Amino acid sequence: MRFLRSAIPLALALLATTATASSAGVAAPTGLHGFLLRADEPQTAFFHRTPSFAWHPVAGARTYQFQLATSNTFRDNGIVYSNSSLTTPVAAPSITLPWITGSPHALYARVRANLDSTTTAWSAPFGFDVTPPAPPSPLPSYPGLLRWTPTEGAAGYQVWLVDANKFEIVRSNVLDEREFYTFHQSQPWIGTVRWRIRALRGDVYGGRINGLPVAQYGAWSPVYSSTNPAVSTGPIKLIGTISDVFSNGSASSPAHEMMPAFVWSGNQTLYGSPTELFRVEVFTDSQCLNRVYTGAVVGSPAWAPRLSGTLALPGDQTGLAAARATYLGDGTESSSFTFDGAKLAPAEQQSAATPTTTLPSDVPATPGSIPPASSSTDSSSGGNTGISVKGNVGPPVSLWDVDWPRAGYYWTVVPVAYAGLSSGTTVGAPGAAKGATTIPVASTAGLRVGDAVSIGSGANLDSGTITGIGAGSITISSATNFVHPVGDPVARAGSSIDYVDAELAQDLCAAGRVQRLGIASEPSLTSAQAPFATGLSSSGRLTSAVHTSTFYGRPLIAWTPAFNADLYEVQYSKTRYPFRPEVDPRTSGKGFLTWSTSDILPLNSGTWWYRVRGIDFNLPTGVQQMTWSDPEKLVVSKPKFKIVTAAPKKRFKVLP
Repeated sequence: MRFLRSAIPLALALLATTATASSAGVAAPTGLHGFLLRADEPQTAFFHRTPSFAWHPVAGARTYQFQLATSNTFRDNGIVYSNSSLTTPVAAPSITLPWITGSPHALYARVRANLDSTTTAWSAPFGFDVTPPAPPSPLPSYPGLLRWTPTEGAAGYQVWLVDANKFEIVRSNVLDEREFYTFHQSQPWIGTVRWRIRALRGDVYGGRINGLPVAQYGAWSPVYSSTNPAVSTGPIKLIGTISDVFSNGSASSPAHEMMPAFVWSGNQTLYGSPTELFRVEVFTDSQCLNRVYTGAVVGSPAWAPRLSGTLALPGDQTGLAAARATYLGDGTESSSFTFDGAKLAPAEQQSAATPTTTLPSDVPATPGSIPPASSSTDSSSGGNTGISVKGNVGPPVSLWDVDWPRAGYYWTVVPVAYAGLSSGTTVGAPGAAKGATTIPVASTAGLRVGDAVSIGSGANLDSGTITGIGAGSITISSATNFVHPVGDPVARAGSSIDYVDAELAQDLCAAGRVQRLGIASEPSLTSAQAPFATGLSSSGRLTSAVHTSTFYGRPLIAWTPAFNADLYEVQYSKTRYPFRPEVDPRTSGKGFLTWSTSDILPLNSGTWWYRVRGIDFNLPTGVQQMTWSDPEKLVVSKPKFKIVTAAPKKRFKVLP
């Protein structure tokens, strides 16, 4: 549903006409062109996302009508977008345009001005094309990790693992090679990984009048080949986190603008035991007590979150044997636990977050809660307070922004063991007395807390549940009724596999196996010179913030896409600090939501400050807001008037 903003008359006396003057013959608008950030950027007719548009103002214009079409004759069935309520010579279409090319062009824009008593002719069409960006290309990486160049404005990436015949979807520019390493770490499995990639985009704007379909993906890359050395052995050592930048956790390291990959080397626990499975865990404290993120179990020396879920880890001994001979598909992990028995829930297999579709309140909602619905509707030129989202946006695999380096996260790699493979063991020396709850055993391999076990046999059979596992012993829930000599059987019921941390994260961090990382992503509102703003100067000329700090009427603002942002929230205030957002007349809320990276602000005269932040649908429900940009200043002035003398009226006489 859409509504049109009410027109605000332009009162530029420089462009004024008298009440009795005719507007017939007023020239059509000129200078129509597209741009992404500012109207005075180098002109082009090729764009990778929906552009904004600007043109020279027309004397006496009260409003402008702007259209986009797939025909330069603007046939009715070719019109894609139309807005007749523009009050300044700029337009910010809030739609997704398809990839479309022509000879010379396939899309066309036009505009005309509405005056007091007439409407001008349409402008000359501005022809342009929308082309997909080049496919991502490989970047230098680490063993077990694919990495590529980020695509500006991409909603995500689809990676085709050619030899595993799998397609994976991620938000960041990294993908771990878990399929190739998990349960088979020899060179034939991991040595060479062939892959292709394409960027994804959303089609959530809607509003294309003629219903023209839109592809939500770019072109596939050629087949790339990445190579890996043999698996490294020795103690596990953290290398760092990597996205478009690398961080080793030092205060001088940059923050990541998107969720990074975590990379390490080695395969041994603190006590020298080798392992083939690992899990990344993230905390807010250096002691690694307050866990805020649990990674998936992988066999690779790298991990990065995916939207397509964890590997379908085997749940029994038969499945484990099969997994050693094939690439695992996606699914869920079977039971996962910390070393001390706490249940773990990997972020990748959690339920999809509920997207933010209404203006967030000043205080974020409680994680997991859903903001109240809004009764406001949509506008054809932006300014939404309530929007709708269809489809599964994926699990909450992102981390919240922090004030890096003053604040940050702490991460470690925990070796993982699979428990439950063994059918049991035997009583160890010196045996177990009657009434004992701690039973010495020959081996604890394959046993886990919570297992039901039986001790002894025949008439001397005891049973209980394992409540603790020590070095060479188990603790059971019930005291024994019989004496059990060395060699008595200890049998566990069932044969399912649990994936259990082989060490406590607390102990690993205390031993120094811990690094910091920062997440901080915000859209850019400026270049090195001035804000990305375009509009009328106070003297009635089309201009940008490069040339003036003062605009007349409604200026168009733009910003660069923020990594992982699905949606944007925009606010404006009359003061920089404290920033008090004003009620937007289009939404009746404090600001508005938009899918676009530009919008026209409905500002009256005065000094204003505006700010923008992204909304990441892959953060937990209710708390999906990203970092606000720094506020930028705009001044909206009253027009400068110039008195225009009307020509004297003339009398005419009709002669026979």
